[in-house]
Amino acid sequence: MINKVEICGVNTAKLPVLSNEEKNELLKKIKNGDEKARQDFINGNLKLVLSVIKRFRFKADNADDLFQVGCVGLIKALDNFDLSQNVQFSTYAVPMIIGEIRRYLRDNNPIRVSRSMRDLAYRALMVKESITKTTQKEPTIEQIAKELGVDKEEVAFSLDAIQDPVSLQESVYGDNTDNIYIMDQISDKKNTDEKWTENIALGEAMKRLTDKEKVIISKRFFECKTQMEVAEEVGISQAQVSRLEKTAINHIKRFYK
Repeated sequence: MINKVEICGVNTAKLPVLSNEEKNELLKKIKNGDEKARQDFINGNLKLVLSVIKRFRFKADNADDLFQVGCVGLIKALDNFDLSQNVQFSTYAVPMIIGEIRRYLRDNNPIRVSRSMRDLAYRALMVKESITKTTQKEPTIEQIAKELGVDKEEVAFSLDAIQDPVSLQESVYGDNTDNIYIMDQISDKKNTDEKWTENIALGEAMKRLTDKEKVIISKRFFECKTQMEVAEEVGISQAQVSRLEKTAINHIKRFYK
């Protein structure tokens, strides 16, 4: 989606790129109220927005929405940029664009979070930023909670609630040819060699059951259905299902012994 040629009616393949000298010249004109310079500057930095939203390619389906939100961040950065500071505009703008996109994603998260919890999380983030600037050290949850006058559990829950869901397919490292994804770094405690051996043994035990016992065990323990549901599907009473289930389990237990 994000790599398509056109986003929001803008041909991304033909976006202009400004040199540092051009940016500085336009910024001076903008400070003097030149609206054309302002529009030229924004158009000349749309590729910056495009490069930022690529970081969020797994967080949303609609690249158009992200691009528009990123442009809002770009404009905010332009309105607040101080020419007297010895810093490149892109260095200042990128965090602003990222922040705007993250706020949009949090507010439009499919996992609904109450407004009170979201407000607490935002206040906690502001306190965290303030303490970090003052002490040059990231505060603990206890410190943030004490500053806000709430329980540390409330702070922890609120911060967890606004975290963006992460795709297992998101790349954490790579050069586009040999990427490492999040799922590659998660250990699988389910599909171990020991588990495969158990599954083979269970399969052998199942072969020793009658056809009706196999159906009962399959529906009860693999499809997670109740005895009443199985009874209705198979066409027998719940009591019969219960007896067949117990008999089948005993057969399996004897096989394992």
